[in-house]
Amino acid sequence: MYLICPGIHELELTNQFINNTFNKSDNLLVFPIDKYPAYSGFHILQFLQENCKNTSQELMIISFSAGVVGAINAAWLWQLKGGTIKGLIAFDGWGVPLISNFPIYRVSHDEFTHWSSAILGTGNLSFYADPSVEHLELWGSPHRVKGWMVETNSHGKKFLSAMTLIEFLTLILKD
Repeated sequence: MYLICPGIHELELTNQFINNTFNKSDNLLVFPIDKYPAYSGFHILQFLQENCKNTSQELMIISFSAGVVGAINAAWLWQLKGGTIKGLIAFDGWGVPLISNFPIYRVSHDEFTHWSSAILGTGNLSFYADPSVEHLELWGSPHRVKGWMVETNSHGKKFLSAMTLIEFLTLILKD
């Protein structure tokens, strides 16, 4: 199951992200930012408890901007309640600490944002746009974004691979 945690923006932008990234058959939950604050881990957890009764089902969380704040907090709380987190993809969660015992994937709209956030956690695989794109374009049009996947091995050595954001997401989201 996928949980989408949008940021603070028009709902249509998240619809574009979903249409450009997922199949109609994918099992998606979309946190309603028109009803609750995007950054509220408490509200995201409450939403999960109401909509995902099977805590043993693996949950992949995809979050954007202010939604990253709520998503990482909700993920920790979901785990404390016995839930299983498969991973968390954080789109432009600049300044948000991303440290956990589940896989984290940081996605950034430019190289500066990516590297300046790295001290707060990036995970073993991450991605940054090159050339840089606007913050909202990263979420709304991932199929148009080119850049670099950064893979960090157990010795801290980094390897770069050129790819599109959709290729990166396909790599992460495949079962």
